[in-house]
Amino acid sequence: MLFRNFYWLTIGSALVFFMSCSYAELPEQIVLKHIVALPHDRNSYTQGLLWNDGYLYESAGQYRESSLRRVEPKTGKITARMDLPPLFFAEGLALVDDSLYQLTWREQVCFVYDKKTFELKGRFPYSGEGWGLTYDGKSLIMSNGTNVLYFIDPKTFRPLRRIEVTDISKQRPEPVRYLNELEWIRGEIWANVWTTTKIVRINPRTGNVIGWIEMAPYVPEENSGDTQDRVLNGIAFDPETNHVYITGKYWDVMHQFLLEIPEKK
Repeated sequence: MLFRNFYWLTIGSALVFFMSCSYAELPEQIVLKHIVALPHDRNSYTQGLLWNDGYLYESAGQYRESSLRRVEPKTGKITARMDLPPLFFAEGLALVDDSLYQLTWREQVCFVYDKKTFELKGRFPYSGEGWGLTYDGKSLIMSNGTNVLYFIDPKTFRPLRRIEVTDISKQRPEPVRYLNELEWIRGEIWANVWTTTKIVRINPRTGNVIGWIEMAPYVPEENSGDTQDRVLNGIAFDPETNHVYITGKYWDVMHQFLLEIPEKK
């Protein structure tokens, strides 16, 4: 078995996560140090989140409420917004070059927008539900609520390959279902797991779980216990500063963390 154990500790304002892992190129330990709690629009049903050039881009869901937004991180101010037609339920969001890709839940269409103007540039059909979306520099990576992630050609939106996300640290390997919002972070896929307060770290080659991040200490008190609507959802990463932004559906707060990977001794 590749993984032997996993545990997490809270040290001051830092979350430290450990898992033994045989893949030398993937970090065995990470530290998330909480920096600050930032304002977030409590009316946003956050489905997709990403960072680019000093702004957060957010996909907000729900029928008749779905939108694409550009947001100032420090203030939570929406500096640009494009509302979707009422029959579309917005989901995951990813950036490829200067194009934003936005999934829809059951409408089986991915919209493509110009990043600067939010002008619609095109659309792609797909089968099944759309949940989370991210980009690894070559392929889009898409979730659909199961334990399967699809790697997709951004030029054609055709699937290139798939992985099944599995926690093999268990006595019996368990599939990790309800994979929701996705983010590509330092060679890993991070995914919100719907109905939980956890983020799962995934090996993109094998689908095996690298580790778990428990975010329960950062769930707003008014939303604690909600496992359906006001749940953890939304991960964005700034690779230049190693800052991670994490929020949830209808949350009034967005947490900013510093991601550290201690040197191996």
